[in-house]
Amino acid sequence: MKILQLHVDYVEYEPIKPESAIYEKAEKKPHRIEEALLLLTCVEKGDTVEVAEEAIREASEAMRSLRIPRLVIYPYAHLSTELAPPSDALKILKAMREKAEDLGLEAHSAPFGWNKRLAISVKGHPLAEQLRSYKAGEIEKARTKGGEEVPEALLLEEKLESYWYILTPEGEMIPVEEFDFKGHENLEAFARYEIQKSRAVLEQPPHVMLMKRLEIADYEPASDPGNLRWYAKGRLIKSLLEQYVTEKVIDYGGVEVETPIMYDMSHPALKKYLHKFPARQYVVPVEDKRYFLRFAACFGQFLIAKDMNLSYRSLPLRLYELTRYSFRREKSGELVGLKRLRAFTMPDVHALCRDLEQAKEEMRRRLKLSLEVVEGVGFTRDDLEMAIRFTKDFYEENREFIIELVRMFGKPVLAEMWSERYFYFILKWEFNFVDCQRKAAALSTDQIDVENARSYGITFVNERGEREHPIILHCSPSGAIERVIYALLEKAYMVMERGGKPMLPLWLSPTQVRLIPMRREYLQDCLRILEKLEESRIRADIDDREESLDKRIRDAETEWIPYVVVYGAREKASGRLSVRIRSADRIEKMTLEELIARIRGEVGDKPFKKLPLPKLLSQRPSFR
Repeated sequence: MKILQLHVDYVEYEPIKPESAIYEKAEKKPHRIEEALLLLTCVEKGDTVEVAEEAIREASEAMRSLRIPRLVIYPYAHLSTELAPPSDALKILKAMREKAEDLGLEAHSAPFGWNKRLAISVKGHPLAEQLRSYKAGEIEKARTKGGEEVPEALLLEEKLESYWYILTPEGEMIPVEEFDFKGHENLEAFARYEIQKSRAVLEQPPHVMLMKRLEIADYEPASDPGNLRWYAKGRLIKSLLEQYVTEKVIDYGGVEVETPIMYDMSHPALKKYLHKFPARQYVVPVEDKRYFLRFAACFGQFLIAKDMNLSYRSLPLRLYELTRYSFRREKSGELVGLKRLRAFTMPDVHALCRDLEQAKEEMRRRLKLSLEVVEGVGFTRDDLEMAIRFTKDFYEENREFIIELVRMFGKPVLAEMWSERYFYFILKWEFNFVDCQRKAAALSTDQIDVENARSYGITFVNERGEREHPIILHCSPSGAIERVIYALLEKAYMVMERGGKPMLPLWLSPTQVRLIPMRREYLQDCLRILEKLEESRIRADIDDREESLDKRIRDAETEWIPYVVVYGAREKASGRLSVRIRSADRIEKMTLEELIARIRGEVGDKPFKKLPLPKLLSQRPSFR
């Protein structure tokens, strides 16, 4: 079954004449229904009554969430080429009407088998237009998951009833369908993507082409999908980001630890947490036990905390690990490039707090930390959209705190409210990047966990000598490292689409300076310049290949080299270099010392690693 679901100001239809041997009785007069959820319904071969009922259940949830008073079921054969026979289609449509009646909905239905005049006015909010697809076998499969190890939280998440708003820094909470998105088009795209909850990949995003062309990473056909191979340049970029995030967390007060990647599924505390976290697991049978590969650092850090002797004086305690790797069995249809993987690198810092007030103060610090991290990586707040999710009770009791977080972000955010607590957390926020396909991916995030300290037996001794369970915050200040690279590449592609020059931040560029000797006789001079650049902690290489000067310059452009120096007789005689500056799209004359000062000033205190490739391009292998 295919359904085009539309939130309409009105729908008008008028039966003109029957167009099928099987049709329902109808009056040839106009019908108008206002303020309704319109289901343009195409019944396909194999559809069952269960499919019809599931479609109405989901429509009912949408009506409740958007406060829509009426439902209109409209037969519409133009969404599929696999149409059910007319008699079967009519049976399914009747089942939909019956289910709507059972649920107490005000339901209207256009007659089946007629040619009809149709006029509609669709509302202009992100939820107004949604295409839905249902298959008989998949509905039951969604309930059982075919024996796959799927936590209860994931099943809950798929059926979660949410209320969506836009929350402004001024404290206005506006239903998403009523918000004016003019000037907030990125937020509108993010809201539409998030509310629809579809993560299926229908086409390859641009960053996949770029990660291959720039020799960063590629798919590994000999591994499980979602596990990548990283080439030398990609490994350098990834390790610089890992070092940068780790240094920021240590400066914030993180206590770095290391924990196993595999855990016993029958461990009582772990088993409970497995079903509270919405992620599928890799399961590894070993002798008579079953183990799972971690999908976060929570397990190991919580088990460490359980065995610690903690006093209130030690809190907040900030345990940190950079997990290489964490594992999640994402659906194969959702895996794509660096955006969604099954093996990924996640900076994970948990803070154990004595009470909610300390947790709120710590969350303020961590939101500030996360902003510093993502901005230091190379994003602006214009690149990001914030989502904040909370239970209704928490919002009513902590409204000012939630608005303060939004105010720290500085622009309207998407808010998701739950009527009750389904997971272990009562509040969660994240920064999201909206890519070239107008889809989104979460980067930084933090959560307030009110359950796991008790589940794991984590306690601290308060001022009175009594044991209490702390509140735990779960934060990744950057999100998965791979996803950060995805977002940087997608951002670069958007620059290219606007006619600009795409590039990575200078501190992450594998080669920061490319030296191109005009003739072989200038190679020794270039080698001396390269040595001075490396002494100044600048990554440089030399294109000494037997290629034309124009080709070598073009290749440097293709590799997004930030600074390109063409060296010949004029540069040798004057002592001044001709430097092509990619970010400014111009050539400047400067001394070597001026070039070094410029680059060091731009890079600042960001981490540095040497180039892990031959310095002469004539000796460098190609990974493509």
